[in-house]
Amino acid sequence: MLPIITIARQFGSGGHEAGERLAEKLDIPFYDKALIAMAAKESGFSEEVFAAADEKATSSLLYSMVMGNYAFGSRFTGLNEMPLNDRLFIIQADIIKKAAAEGPCVIIGRCADYILRETDNCLNVFIHADKAARVQRILDRKLCDDPKKAPDFVTKKDKQRANYYNFYTNNRWDDLLNYDLTIDSSKFTMEKTIELIADAARQLDR
Repeated sequence: MLPIITIARQFGSGGHEAGERLAEKLDIPFYDKALIAMAAKESGFSEEVFAAADEKATSSLLYSMVMGNYAFGSRFTGLNEMPLNDRLFIIQADIIKKAAAEGPCVIIGRCADYILRETDNCLNVFIHADKAARVQRILDRKLCDDPKKAPDFVTKKDKQRANYYNFYTNNRWDDLLNYDLTIDSSKFTMEKTIELIADAARQLDR
């Protein structure tokens, strides 16, 4: 059986596109923004509210100190008193575990590699790229309209993702030991990047 494939990605590296096309290639479910909709449905909050908190760590020092008591699907009476970011993380963690239990899939970001760290059949991937290539990619895709501001925008988004990962896992987002496969997408075409991940997944499908 194919593995569950988690993809962490630098902003502008093409990780989302690679994951979506990989899922299509392997004919398995793809989870990214769909996790927000699923979390919203489970919680009763609107998707817009959760989207604003998505992949952002809470700034609460109190919750930073005690997060270990709450994370990774733990249910407790104080859930509704938690910061929205933490509630979203816990609900998404539950959904990620349920999705993985149903079979092979591709999951983008959201600390999925850590949440599924006790799941045997996982391939954890990190997609990165040269900063100049990432800046050009976000400009080409109209994710930033000002070329002068684009480098800082990329740095800000990477920092946001790193803070989120570091906060909820106590690990470093860019620690290569967290991943089974890392790919510099600026060295390969998108098709080749997808094929490299697919080949690795097939190697585990034995």
